[in-house]
Amino acid sequence: MSLVQCCSITPSPAHFGAERLRELSAHFYKQAEEEKEHALRFIQFVIDTGARVKIPAVSAPQAHFEVAEDAVKLSLEQEEQVTTQINALLSMAKAESDYTADNFLQWFIKEQLEEVASMGQLLRVVQRAGEGNLLRVEEYLAREKDSGVALERENKVR
Repeated sequence: MSLVQCCSITPSPAHFGAERLRELSAHFYKQAEEEKEHALRFIQFVIDTGARVKIPAVSAPQAHFEVAEDAVKLSLEQEEQVTTQINALLSMAKAESDYTADNFLQWFIKEQLEEVASMGQLLRVVQRAGEGNLLRVEEYLAREKDSGVALERENKVR
């Protein structure tokens, strides 16, 4: 699921890069890297439990978007789909009293809450700005990135 999402998100930074929207491009590259890390976490968990990893074929992702809102909407829909899939896995783990899987999936539950909220917020910002004001979205992402760096520094000092 995260591996598929990683491959699906990857065209978004390329699209925004081609449009010279550096912050949007960087945001989606970071998202793709996070999804790859999530996929590798799942793969390692499967290996650690002694099972075999089966990775399904991934169909080609959408590579072009008419408007920025379409790219962000697609990413939000994918995050919501992953959340549904993780919730289903957690339900199965609970039904089977698989406490190891339950514990493993809790991190993903929290992560998906953050991912859906973050992508939903980005979608609202893109919708408010409109296609003609994407530089406002760029400014928003730059501020968010800067405040995130400031928070990281503050947490390291403590």
